[in-house]
This record gives sequence, C-alpha cells and structure tokens, in this order.
Amino acid sequence: LYFCFPQMSANDCQDPPKYWTIHGLWPDSTEECNRTWHFNVTEIKGLMSDMRHYWPDVLHSSPNCTHFWKHEWEKHGTCAATLPTLDSQKKYFGKALELYLQVDLNSCLWKGGITPNSSYYQMTAIKQALIRFCRVIPKIQCLPPEEGEKAQTIGQIQFCFTKELKLRNCTALEGESNPMQADLKLGTEAFSVCSDTLPTYYPSQVQ
Repeated sequence: LYFCFPQMSANDCQDPPKYWTIHGLWPDSTEECNRTWHFNVTEIKGLMSDMRHYWPDVLHSSPNCTHFWKHEWEKHGTCAATLPTLDSQKKYFGKALELYLQVDLNSCLWKGGITPNSSYYQMTAIKQALIRFCRVIPKIQCLPPEEGEKAQTIGQIQFCFTKELKLRNCTALEGESNPMQADLKLGTEAFSVCSDTLPTYYPSQVQ
C-alpha cells in the first residue's frame, strides 16, 4: 500500500487520493511465472469501480490505470497464479482488493492517532499503532530526507501473507530468506526501509 508525494516524480502525483492505495500483490518466489499470459482488462470488468478507487496509478498521468494493472499482472500476477486462489486475472485482482479492505490500513493508522499533519512522528509510534490495530508487523518504507531536511517521509507500507493468504508478520522465519525487498524503485526516487531514529513526516497536503 502506498501514498503519493511530489518527491516521487516531478511531473506526476497530481491530485492523488488522500488515502492509502494498493501497489500490488507480490509473491515471494518468481520461479514459475507464465510470462505469455497477457493482461486482458475485460476479465476484470466487474471490478473496475473498486480498481479505479483503491488501485489507481498515482504516479503516471493517464485517463485510465490499465498500464499499471497490466504491469502488476504480467510481473507479479502471472507468478501468483500458481496458487488456485489466484489463478485468474479476476481472482488475482479481486483477492488483492479483498485483502486491502481486510487490512484497512487507513483505519489502523487513524485509530492509532497517526493522521496526516504538519508535525513529525516517531517511527516507533507508527509501528506501535500498526501492530496494535492491524495486529501484525508490516514493513514500512520511506523516502529519505531531502538535502537540508531532517525528516524522512513515509511512503509505502507492505503487509505479508502466508500462501493461504492469512496475515503474518513481515519477518523472516527461521531458515527462510527475508521475503521482502530491501529497496524498491518507484517513480524517480527509491524507497528504503524507514529509519527508527529519524523523525517521520506524514504530510497533510500534497502540493
């Protein structure tokens, strides 16, 4: 789930949603991806209203989101489709929407007193709110401070699921490699795991 800020891309992030939106549903392993299974928007026609609302392409100015959804399907969905619960485009996108509503990140943060504003938060306070109200440990990524600034900007929060699509902590199990990437390139800036020591900015307005 991610939020859009102007630092991500100089020409985009125009009038973004004022709530957390879906980035994608990504399997840990990518060995069995069917790269020939091309995206077909007609297969998700019944999901379009929710897709436009909860899964918009906030980084690229476009009259529709199909390019973004096509990318997510062909890079991640074709790998996730090895699971019976995700073995069609309708199931993949539909389940991602269902999981988004189940997690309800916007509500978790609000209940924990973490709301967009002009003051800074401690990362520990954000983590405690998520653990208390979402009941799992997610992975939080930030944009690093710009030159001359002291605060990082919260940008993406990743939730982890088992193969049965049950929420779990985003920590490596014994003998398991870390399931999440250390860094993620998005737009023209790189997100990285947030620092626990830097003050954290959660902007109230995107300019």
